[in-house]
Amino acid sequence: MGTLTESTQETDYPVGKLSNTMWRLLGAQSGRNQSKSVALIKRAAEHEDWAAGLEDDEFAAAARELEIASDLVDRAKFLALVREAADRSLSLRPYDVQLQGSLRMLEGDVVEMATGEGKTLSGAIAAVGYVLIGHKVHVISVNDYLANRDAEWMRPLFDMFGISVGAIGESSTSDERQAAYESDVTYGSVNEIGFDVLRDQLVTHEDELISPKPDVAVIDEADSVLVDEALVPLILAGSATGEVADGAIHDVVSRMKTKHYEIDTEGRNISLTDEGAAFVEQELGVDLYSEAHVGTTLVHTNIALYAYYLLERDVHYIVRDGKVKLINASRGRVAQLQRWPDGVQAAVEMKERLDQTDSGEVIDTITVQALIGRYPKVCGMTGTALAAGEQFRQFYDLYVSQIPPNTDNIRIDEPDRVYDTKANKVEAIVSYVQEIHEIGRPILIGTHDVAESEELAYFLEKAGVSCVVLNAKNDAEEAAIIADAGKLDAVTVSTQMAGRGTDIRLGGSEATTEEHDEVADLGGLCVIGTGRYDTERLDNQLRGRAGRQGDPGSSVFFSSLEDPLVTRNLSFKRDPESSEPDGSMGSRGSELIEQAQRVAEGVMLELHANTWRYNTLVNQQRDIIVARRMELLRTDEGLTSLAELEPVRYQSLLDGRLPAPTKKADAEPADEKADDEKKADTEDSGEKADNGDAANGKSKAPKSKETKKSKSVDPDDTSDFGPITEKVDKAVLEQAAREIMLYHLDRAWSDHLAYVSDVRSSIHLRAIGRESPLDEFHRLILDEFTKLPGEAVEEARKTFRTATITNAGVDLDSAGRHRSTSTWTYMVHDNLFSSGGAKMLQGIIGVFR
Repeated sequence: MGTLTESTQETDYPVGKLSNTMWRLLGAQSGRNQSKSVALIKRAAEHEDWAAGLEDDEFAAAARELEIASDLVDRAKFLALVREAADRSLSLRPYDVQLQGSLRMLEGDVVEMATGEGKTLSGAIAAVGYVLIGHKVHVISVNDYLANRDAEWMRPLFDMFGISVGAIGESSTSDERQAAYESDVTYGSVNEIGFDVLRDQLVTHEDELISPKPDVAVIDEADSVLVDEALVPLILAGSATGEVADGAIHDVVSRMKTKHYEIDTEGRNISLTDEGAAFVEQELGVDLYSEAHVGTTLVHTNIALYAYYLLERDVHYIVRDGKVKLINASRGRVAQLQRWPDGVQAAVEMKERLDQTDSGEVIDTITVQALIGRYPKVCGMTGTALAAGEQFRQFYDLYVSQIPPNTDNIRIDEPDRVYDTKANKVEAIVSYVQEIHEIGRPILIGTHDVAESEELAYFLEKAGVSCVVLNAKNDAEEAAIIADAGKLDAVTVSTQMAGRGTDIRLGGSEATTEEHDEVADLGGLCVIGTGRYDTERLDNQLRGRAGRQGDPGSSVFFSSLEDPLVTRNLSFKRDPESSEPDGSMGSRGSELIEQAQRVAEGVMLELHANTWRYNTLVNQQRDIIVARRMELLRTDEGLTSLAELEPVRYQSLLDGRLPAPTKKADAEPADEKADDEKKADTEDSGEKADNGDAANGKSKAPKSKETKKSKSVDPDDTSDFGPITEKVDKAVLEQAAREIMLYHLDRAWSDHLAYVSDVRSSIHLRAIGRESPLDEFHRLILDEFTKLPGEAVEEARKTFRTATITNAGVDLDSAGRHRSTSTWTYMVHDNLFSSGGAKMLQGIIGVFR
């Protein structure tokens, strides 16, 4: 059993102006096996009468008899079967191009299909094909809403073939998740599937495992999942004691002026100016760079700066029900159960005068690249695949097949309208909306964040144009809002449209033919963008909301030279000026916007590349830890190892009695104690030296995790043994040993991740010393990782000796070995590797300006 195989031939339909060579450079293949796919679909027509003659309950058996992986006739029969089944079960008869998309996904491609062309059905058909070949399939989406909607929507089709289907979401219980994963096809968001993988690293019994062995991944909105989400590692955190944000520091930071801090050109990092440092020192009465404050007060000041002046309410987060809710920028929605790390969360809560939530420590983390890399077979679908072709190829070894639309796209994409200032841009948008709204055409306005959507809605209402706003504050209503966005006279203002999933039908979701045609005669949906995104791919996702399935429509983007896209990526010796009364910039303005977007796309590609480079080794180390954990979880390796190290303790627990104690010194020899004190003094002076270097601005390597080199343990020494009150059953002892070994392996991995974070946060300083930051990063974390296995086993050995173990199990809590009682997820808001390549690219562009 395998996947379909076809020889590469050229397509019979036009794919655009670019040559095939250029498509390949973009990571796409315009004619990738398409001719043979088209021929196969035509052959399927020969079997339609056969499929139509089957009873509903005969489809499953007929499908199971087909060898669709190797037999051309059977492949054609499969297409005829699935077309008839979809027609009967869903009242949706797949177009040829939908079957074409399914075939390319069965080959392992990412297919580009325009909005409204039926990607959901194509993906379901591909899933049916994979199951019939013998695979388990995960259909991975960008959010819970789409995952649950599509699972229920496509369920009748799967039922026709006797294929079980399930879905997981944020509210799913462990039992519901296990049931869903046992299905032939499981729908879920990338976050939920990823966090299930992470949560499996907390279990201590094999039957508690939830995430199954990965097989096939069919990825919906593939560019959103594989590109936009790839910069945000999935992180599982547990409760830990943390420092409470300092109110005095926050009071000082809140009163700062712009002269007290500076923000880099990318808007990602902030630091004190000399004047700002003097202001803090004067207000707090401290020396920020002294030994006592450089590692505490200065750090907390920088975190407070970040929270106050880089994180904006209604842009990066909202406040709902007295809590800070992060906004996922690539989706325009609240990022449920997500937080900022490293004190930033507490700083934002103090900024907003909210109750402080618990701090946490990283238990485990995985990148989207590593998560998807677990699947032996990956394919996907999206409306904007070609633009992401380079990322697909470079980071996932995936290629793109462009599927033609069933009906030609007649949408009119107007040239950009660029203005000198934001105020002039907003005025032009409002005027344009009034003009279009007068004739009743529905309008969809795409904005960049919550604040912008609400500001524009205010100006529209002021101009007499009523509108509906969709943003992170009311994302629960998004399906209903988007479904009605095509109605006559509708004006909808929305944040990021990627992954919304719901089609905008002319006349509304329940429109009659007459209502549809009335809107179509007016010109269809008018899409307006309030500014270009950092990548043209996101622009095209917004444009694609108009002109679905041959409908009329139009799109136009309004931009200004004050937009973040321009201010972050271009710099001018003298700001360009407009000679027009309305502030329009003409063709020169469009050239600048396109130039800024090219720079932004280069920066983003560099960020992806750096994320990949810096996480590859960490992912490999995680794989080693996971393999070791599974060995401990599924075998008696834990007890075997501890019995070899501690034979006396092991036998004592089985026998239920303590052997006669051996002689042990009551106190350390005086000279040994003196040596220890001398060593402590040396370490203390070393720390002071390190702090002195930091105060003087010198770069030092992050400190390794402290390694406690205890004296070698004598296994015959029973003086520190935990109490033995009964004979312990061997099966109970095996589980106790397993829990002990797992606890210390997990503890060591969590400590290692903290060390990795420390290294990563300061590694950019290596460039100052002309060292390779990447090479140094790898050297440091590899050196540290080599110590991990031995340290984990040694700590487990100590716990095995001292912990109370009875037939009720091991009491880890009494031994001071506490596992987190609560866990949550969070996103890393910033990319610590953004400065090097990105700034270099911006500098090169500046040279040619």
